[in-house]
Amino acid sequence: MIWKNGIADMRWKSAVSELRSLPDAIAQCADEVDSDPDLVVVFVSAHFEAVLDLVPSLIRTHIGDSVTLGCLGGGVIGAGREIEGRPGVAISTALFHDVGIVPFYIQEEILPDGDASPDAWETLVGVEGSSGPSLMMLTSPFNFDTDKLIAGLDFAFPSSPKIGGIASGSTGTGQNLLFDGNHVYDRGALGIALKGNVTIDTVVAQGCRPIGDAMQITACQGNVLYELDGDSPIDILNVLYQNLGKRDQQLARHSLFIGMVMDPFNDDPKLGDFLIRNILGADKDQGALAISEMLSDGQTVQFHLRDAEASSYDLDAMLTKYAIEKPIYEETGAMLFSCLGRGEYLYGRPDHDTDMFREKINAMPLTGFFCNGEIGPVGGTTFMHGYTSSFGIFRSR
Repeated sequence: MIWKNGIADMRWKSAVSELRSLPDAIAQCADEVDSDPDLVVVFVSAHFEAVLDLVPSLIRTHIGDSVTLGCLGGGVIGAGREIEGRPGVAISTALFHDVGIVPFYIQEEILPDGDASPDAWETLVGVEGSSGPSLMMLTSPFNFDTDKLIAGLDFAFPSSPKIGGIASGSTGTGQNLLFDGNHVYDRGALGIALKGNVTIDTVVAQGCRPIGDAMQITACQGNVLYELDGDSPIDILNVLYQNLGKRDQQLARHSLFIGMVMDPFNDDPKLGDFLIRNILGADKDQGALAISEMLSDGQTVQFHLRDAEASSYDLDAMLTKYAIEKPIYEETGAMLFSCLGRGEYLYGRPDHDTDMFREKINAMPLTGFFCNGEIGPVGGTTFMHGYTSSFGIFRSR
C-alpha cells in the first residue's frame, strides 16, 4: 500500500442507524463517516419511503456535496450489521487518491440496441473502455431492463468488473426509488465508473451446493433441455433422487436448481464456476426441462440444491478462496448486495453473511442492502442473480 499525505490510497468508512427519524438517522451516520469525501453510498429502508426525497439535501447538509448514489432497500447493511424488518439507514464514504469518479444515470429508452457499437455504450456511461473502469450500478425493478444494461456493458467493457443490485422495499412500479446528490428517480439505472488507481474484486456466492455429477448438454433448443449425456434429464433426475438422503430428497422437491458452466474452456468446474438458474417446468412426455437461461449444446451443467446450510457452505468457500488468492488491506472497503431471501429469512438469525465476511476477510467497512436482484460476474460474464450475496471489494491497483 502506498501512503500519501498521511493516508493510504483510499479510505472507507461505514455507518448504520436505526433511528426512526430520517434526518436524525442520516445525521447519526454522518458523525461516523468522513465529511466531504469523494464518494457517498446511501441505502435507506422502506420505512422512509414517504420522505425519501429528502435524502439528497440531507446528505449535502451533513456530509458534503460529494458524488452520491443510493436507493431504497428491503433492508440495509452497514458497519457489520444487517438491519431487516425495521427502520435503517446505511452510509459508506470513500476517500481516493488518483481515482476519477464518473457518475451516470440511464433511462431505458436511451439504452443502445443490440446492433450498437461499443462507442455507444461508452458515450452512455461517459468513459472509454481503454481506461479500464470499474462499474457499480443500482437499477429500478419492474420498469428497467437490467439484463440489457449489463449485457451491453459487458460488450463495451469486457474486462471491467461490474457489481450492483436492484432496488427493493416496495412492490409498486416506480416506488423503489434511486437517488444521487441532487435528484430522486423512480426509474432507470444509477451508477458510477471508477478510473485510475482502483479496481473492484468480486465475490459472488449463489448459495447452492452441487449434487450428482457434471454432465454435458447433448440436445437443447432455446431454454429447453432435452438431453444430458444422451439421456433424458427427467430420467437422470429420477435416478439421482433415489440416491439422495432423506433430507436432500425433501430439498429436491422445492429447492432444486441447475448450474451451468458459462466458460466453454473450463473443463474442470468447481464451486463458483456455475451460474445457478431456476428449473421452470418439466415435460414428462418428452423428458425435457425448461430452464431460466438460454442453453447451448456441449455446455457443462450440474444439478444443485439450496438451503441455509448449502448457502453458508458456499459463502464460506467463496470468501476463503478470495482470502487465499488476494492481498487484503485494512484501508479497503466493500459493498454487499444480498437477496431479500437471505438474511434472517434464510438463516434464522441476523448478520450471518456480514459475520462470515469479517471472519474470512477482515473487519473492513462493509455496506449494502437487501435487493430485488444482485449483479455480479460468473465465469467472466456479468449476470443478474437471485438468492445471491454479491460482494464488491474495492482496492488500489
